[in-house]
Amino acid sequence: MIHHPTTSQVINLLPVKLSDEASLAQNVAQGLSQIPKTLSSRFFYDAKGSQLFQQIMALPEYYLTELEYQIFKKQRKEILYAFGTQAPFQLIDLGAGDAYKTKLLLQELVDQEAHFSFIPLDISQEPLHQLVEELGHLYPHLPVTGLAADYFQGLHWLNEHSKDRKLVLFLGSNIGNFSPVEAEGFLLKLRSSLAPQDRLLIGIDLRKDPRKIRLAYDDSAGVTAAFNLNLLARINHELQADFDLDQFEHFAEYNPISGTMRSYLVSRQNQEVHVKALNRTFHFEAWEAIHTENSHKYSLREIQEMAKRCHLAIDDVFTDASHGFADVLLRPVG
Repeated sequence: MIHHPTTSQVINLLPVKLSDEASLAQNVAQGLSQIPKTLSSRFFYDAKGSQLFQQIMALPEYYLTELEYQIFKKQRKEILYAFGTQAPFQLIDLGAGDAYKTKLLLQELVDQEAHFSFIPLDISQEPLHQLVEELGHLYPHLPVTGLAADYFQGLHWLNEHSKDRKLVLFLGSNIGNFSPVEAEGFLLKLRSSLAPQDRLLIGIDLRKDPRKIRLAYDDSAGVTAAFNLNLLARINHELQADFDLDQFEHFAEYNPISGTMRSYLVSRQNQEVHVKALNRTFHFEAWEAIHTENSHKYSLREIQEMAKRCHLAIDDVFTDASHGFADVLLRPVG
């Protein structure tokens, strides 16, 4: 059993690693040398990028956050009933962030006087500390253990320190950031961290009108474009590069056959970009693209087939009124 202090705590499990700046430099050096050029979407989220993403989530076109929030708001009792909250358990939030949607479950569980502990898990330490402090004020009697760790490192640590049943949350359609092959690899690895009595609740954006999907990643106000272009501004600031942001544009396309939404930054002209920190210059042809992000959408049939291949079975599916988003409760089998 994990020993829970009377106050909430954060445990840092992260190893000594490359600084964000060094890691960004490595990604830029590798990604801009490839054909086609790529940059990782994980570097979107500096202070300005995080602020812009908060604006994106409030846009009318960006339906994902609101649909999942509505599922939790209207069906939180049903979700928890499907899991079963009679015996003590751990609620584990992978990539917790500000736990915007998870707080609905926390309030419901506190109202039910359920015997549980909350473990938000995130690699970003500052938001994690803020969340744990906030929850300590809101729910002073709730055991909260924040884990600064990657997903599997955190789950391994929990398995070593507690035998309590787990409800693991992976929300926000984060699974869509993987390709289907990568998603299966991720779920297989996650499955290996689960005991037979554990459950996984995963948020998945469903296939829908292709125009609606595309607009969610290319809004009319241009906030998503600013969010993507901010990646180049970050490289300018942190690596002393000379990207001219006016000579790049955001482009997003959705393929309804593969179910993949792709985002790019496209060079408007033939140009050279020098990155002082790397002592390198990168050439861009006119209309050459940098691939920055994928977001994959699934049908319920595809989810069922993927779950089966990953030795997971579907216990229940919770969707919003428009059936545009699903939170799927999975259990390990085999």
